[in-house]
Amino acid sequence: MIKFNKASSTRSLPPISTASLPDIVFILLFFFMTVTVMKNQNLMVENTLPKATEIEKLENQDRIIEIYVGKPVGNSETSLGNEPRIQMDNRLVTVDEVGDYALQALSSMPEHLRNVATVSIKADVGVKMGIIEDLKNKLRVVNLLKINYTTSDGDALDNLNTVN
Repeated sequence: MIKFNKASSTRSLPPISTASLPDIVFILLFFFMTVTVMKNQNLMVENTLPKATEIEKLENQDRIIEIYVGKPVGNSETSLGNEPRIQMDNRLVTVDEVGDYALQALSSMPEHLRNVATVSIKADVGVKMGIIEDLKNKLRVVNLLKINYTTSDGDALDNLNTVN
């Protein structure tokens, strides 16, 4: 009969070489630095989003035109008043200028994304629906018909308590 020695279990594994570890870390750092997109937009209006229960996350952020609606914040409130304002691309615009700025944002998109562009309205919870309706009519004139209302997750009845 043959006896098998378990001498192989006493063998140790060779140590892992960490000589190339700094190179791998540098490659990963460089990759994330080139892929990450930083959004450079300062909010000039109040933006407490209303709450909703049935929400979906928009997957492709590169085909979204964002419009913020709310009262001016900070020191600009004294010069601009208390009425809700519309912000597009770090600029306060009037309802009549929304169509032009939306077309300008649409023209800066790649050609294959223009047909699937979505306008995302991020309106403050206290904004009246009249300004939103005027905004939608101006977007309809320039044929931007795909509109999304951005909300936060929560109970929709909480919106009644936060409206002024």
